[in-house]
Amino acid sequence: MTTIPSPEPRERAVLVGITSTPDIPRHLVEEYLDELKFLADTAGADVITSIIQEKKQPDPATCIGSGKAEDLAGLVEADSIDIVIFDDDLTPVQVRNLERILKCKVIDRTGLILQIFAIRAKSAQARTQVELAQLEYLLPRLSGAWTHLSKQKGGIGTKGPGETQIETDRRLVRNRIASLKKKLRAVSLQHDTQTRGRAAVPRVALVGYTNAGKSTLMNALCPEAGAYAENRLFATLDTKTRRLELKINKLVLLSDTVGFIRKLPHTLVESFKSTLDEVLQADFLLHVIDVSHPGFEEHMQVVRETLKEIGVKHDHIIEVFNKIDALDDPAILTGLRGKYPDAVFISAVRGLNLSALKETIANYVARDYKTRKVKTHVSNYKLIGYLYDHAEVIDKKHVDEDVLLTIRVHRNNLKQIDAMLKASASKNHAAANLQHHETHD
Repeated sequence: MTTIPSPEPRERAVLVGITSTPDIPRHLVEEYLDELKFLADTAGADVITSIIQEKKQPDPATCIGSGKAEDLAGLVEADSIDIVIFDDDLTPVQVRNLERILKCKVIDRTGLILQIFAIRAKSAQARTQVELAQLEYLLPRLSGAWTHLSKQKGGIGTKGPGETQIETDRRLVRNRIASLKKKLRAVSLQHDTQTRGRAAVPRVALVGYTNAGKSTLMNALCPEAGAYAENRLFATLDTKTRRLELKINKLVLLSDTVGFIRKLPHTLVESFKSTLDEVLQADFLLHVIDVSHPGFEEHMQVVRETLKEIGVKHDHIIEVFNKIDALDDPAILTGLRGKYPDAVFISAVRGLNLSALKETIANYVARDYKTRKVKTHVSNYKLIGYLYDHAEVIDKKHVDEDVLLTIRVHRNNLKQIDAMLKASASKNHAAANLQHHETHD
């Protein structure tokens, strides 16, 4: 008889946010805590309650102040709380002090996001990237931190290196970090080699705030993509690339990438650089926006700042407002069309306006197409075949034994065409010289 393992019990959590009027108003902190609740749910915790502390400056010892910490300790005991999650980053000292007072696990937003990435990481590359980020996050917290990361306790904050890296020797952890970085550099080099052949095809990357609907849009545009889509934050971490046919001999490579989020841990940005290379190498980006979210404009700003942080310097970005079917008031959509005249408004899940999005992509790609005339011998089947496969042949004329083709081709293909023309010219020149010498002899 096969026994099915029972799922791990969900932890009971309390969320803590800090407001500082007028810099950080209470309504904004409430919105942040709503997102933190979603993160906690994704990580496997049930949020019992949330508290907001008014404080001009975080207390160096406990972040929220000793009095508030004692009040929180009473709440933790009364409601059998397993974990307290802070929306703001905590120092190692604050974590240690809070755990001593609260007598339960304490984690901050960064630690929570790292935990979700550890749960979601499926491929070897993603697991390596997450482990690197976790170790760099935990390195300054080694002193006493491993006691709540041992196998005796499960739940949030314990998945990943904490299960095996019981040693508290900083040197060993640093050696592991160095080893992981070396491994990721090798993966990045291998990825560059594998994708070198794609250079001739225009590349488009989907970017956006987490849960904006990127994977759903990927599946809608490329039905064979099979991108994992779920109403969860960071549903997918691995980049997936598929061909998107636009017109005859006009296609793009469309890549789905990891979602961004407010306060995305810097260690994650650094360790996921090789995954985010798809964004850096793309000819242009589709910025997918969940227009039904009340804070979508702040989400847009977060994405812009994250793109800047990873090194995207161009402004070749098409804004795609998704989930328009979730808007109750048509006037909102009218106002947004006026504010963002170059944007495309769609519903990926219902397939609304996808043809308009494809047309916009095609028009964007068309800007990089050039018209060229190519003259070659009729027997140059390799070049002629390449032109028919990778370009749009507008006109064809025969001139004696040559064929003159007028083509429209993407600039990325011009280098290959020129190389093939040069090779055929050299071959013809060599043949002519050989014929000349034979005649002379």
